Amino acid sequence: MKKPELLAPAGSFNKAKIAFLYGADAVYVGTSALSLRTRAEVQDEDLANIIKYAHSIGKKVYVALNIYAWDNMYNEVRKQARMLQELKPDGIISADGGVIDILKEEAPDVDIHISTQANVVSAHSANFWYKNGAKRVILARELDKNQIKEIVKNTPMGLEVEMFVHGALCFGYSGRCFLSDFLASRSANLGDCAQSCRWAYNVYVEEKNNPGNLMPVENDDKGTYIFSSKDLCLIKEIPDIVELGVDSLKIEGRLKTEYYLASVINTYRNAIDDYIKDPKGYDYTKYMNELEKVKTRSLTTFYFNDRNNKDFQEYEGKQYNPNYEFGGKVISYNEDKCVVEVKNKLTLGDTLEILIPGQLEPYRFNIDVLWDSETEEKIESVNPGKAGQTVLMHMPIKVENDWIIRRVK
Repeated sequence: MKKPELLAPAGSFNKAKIAFLYGADAVYVGTSALSLRTRAEVQDEDLANIIKYAHSIGKKVYVALNIYAWDNMYNEVRKQARMLQELKPDGIISADGGVIDILKEEAPDVDIHISTQANVVSAHSANFWYKNGAKRVILARELDKNQIKEIVKNTPMGLEVEMFVHGALCFGYSGRCFLSDFLASRSANLGDCAQSCRWAYNVYVEEKNNPGNLMPVENDDKGTYIFSSKDLCLIKEIPDIVELGVDSLKIEGRLKTEYYLASVINTYRNAIDDYIKDPKGYDYTKYMNELEKVKTRSLTTFYFNDRNNKDFQEYEGKQYNPNYEFGGKVISYNEDKCVVEVKNKLTLGDTLEILIPGQLEPYRFNIDVLWDSETEEKIESVNPGKAGQTVLMHMPIKVENDWIIRRVK
């Protein structure tokens, strides 16, 4: 049984550290200029630091250079390709044939991974990319398990296969959507998606013999979220996925919080490891219970089990979890007073959960005392306030830097 790689998003250097801390084998990251996340807080220097840090702890980094580039962008593409040849990440993710040609020329020593944006949906397509220098293909999210099985079975041993297991789905075909550019002049294929599929719409129909007589399609006071998809979640399907022989399991979310990353990565890390150790004892419900604490939308298996599945539209729009939220992050620890960076209001008596790397069940406790981090005077509560706001509190167990704390609302 092959143990698949767990691949996590990293929208910043700190998020990369959190991803590795909570069990990711590798992260994918891209600069704001040339990847499909222009709002990611990653510049060239950050990229270098992430790669250096990852390699120092035996982890991997794949760099997303996955825009569909216009001609006026190729000087920058060439410049970054040369930089990556020097930095030696473990792979470069791309989809544009022109960009891939530049990568072969300027970064010949770095593996090429074909982005999900290329919509690889068959072994024929995967083999085409292999013949053209690809080391890995990232499958389109619209495939079912039988199609994935055929691709794995009918591609060379030297070609790795990666698939998404968790995160946001796109109304477009694996992200190739023109809706944002059409409505907001912001191109999703250049990393500037306005997320038009998440907007609330008021929709009307007009009977052709009655022009101007508009009748509303059923909706509520917010409109109707007819384009918005549920989030992908394949935690129940981990046994099937491992048996398929897929090389890498990918979590979406370079713009998600450190809390989201810690929760989701830790859950999938435990699920994969537990299944490898004891396949017959795999019980997905305990992992789902943890994921339910962090979901922002309803969850779906999309087409993985059933190509006729229709249960993947989120008609009520984005839904935040009403019971849990990001409490804080450990900055430093000693037995007397732990320094915590505050992410939401904390008050005496609040119930908190410490997310322990490598352990599925969090440690739950109540806040018994808080101190102002500057005066060390006792206080009743603390708000996030300015960026980097901290507070001092007791911890019931020994914790380490960057451990994430969840607040029970």
